[in-house]
Amino acid sequence: MAYFGRSRDVSMFSNINNELLGQVIEQKVGYYQIILDETTPNIYGESMNKKYIGPVLLTCLLERGDTEPITDDFGMDFTRKLVVRFFRPHLVTANVEPSVGDVILWNEDYYEVNNVNENQLVVGKDPNYAYTNQNFVPDAGTSLSIILECFYIRPEKVNIRENRYPGDPGSLVV
Repeated sequence: MAYFGRSRDVSMFSNINNELLGQVIEQKVGYYQIILDETTPNIYGESMNKKYIGPVLLTCLLERGDTEPITDDFGMDFTRKLVVRFFRPHLVTANVEPSVGDVILWNEDYYEVNNVNENQLVVGKDPNYAYTNQNFVPDAGTSLSIILECFYIRPEKVNIRENRYPGDPGSLVV
């Protein structure tokens, strides 16, 4: 029988994470979610004119990599990796389901989501797969984090532009 990782423990972890992200770290990003129904792909399944919903302001933990130079036929460029860690209840509250192709705005730079990981479980147990035997408690464990691996993308490729209107100084047009 499991003594750790039950609903009381998960509640304590959630409260600590909520306080840490909301009142101590206070790091936020703008999250743009791709609208697949309004994005028309070409014959290769790619699209140059993607449509997005957003931005939604979300608290997170960030790990930004160093810039790396790239040399190709068009000259010099650079890339940078970004790892974004979200607290799952914040995403549920904001009605955001991360997926590959979404865009994150941080410090006036855009990053495209390359990979979505949800494999950090409290005490290694997933309540969605609760096997019924005497060694497993169905209310033990949960998934509290979603980790996104992103890469830098030029603003021209994203087609998100900021427009200021006299009546609404903070509005963004996608």
